[in-house]
Amino acid sequence: MATSSSSATIDAGVTEADKAAVVSVPGRIVAAWARQDAKAFADVFTPDGTMILPGFYRKGADEIEAFMAGAFQGPYKGTQVTGQPIDVRFISDDSALVITVGGIIGAGQTELSDESAIRATWVVARHEGEWKLAAYQNSPRGAA
Repeated sequence: MATSSSSATIDAGVTEADKAAVVSVPGRIVAAWARQDAKAFADVFTPDGTMILPGFYRKGADEIEAFMAGAFQGPYKGTQVTGQPIDVRFISDDSALVITVGGIIGAGQTELSDESAIRATWVVARHEGEWKLAAYQNSPRGAA
């Protein structure tokens, strides 16, 4: 994983365990997607987390779960998702920003197409002692 950090990164009070937990958040989404498990997907979010996808805005774990349950039965059925962190920055001891590159691999496909590639922003926050996704948004990757 190639990551970078900026001089604005806050490292005081951030443990190696925190860093590993924050970097693992995208993997938890990938794993839930692989199982087509809308509840596990939504459980990665804070109770009031937001998810913005092209054409969609969902707020709260319940809305996110309902959206993904429908999507896994419809347009996302049989798909996989990938995402690799390319930048990780702690904003405070309890919040971090993760930028990933990845996308949806279509049903029956083995590789991510250029047309499906995205960059995503993940705002991760410590919630009740666990690192959760407070906000997620993606957009087409465009030129690499």
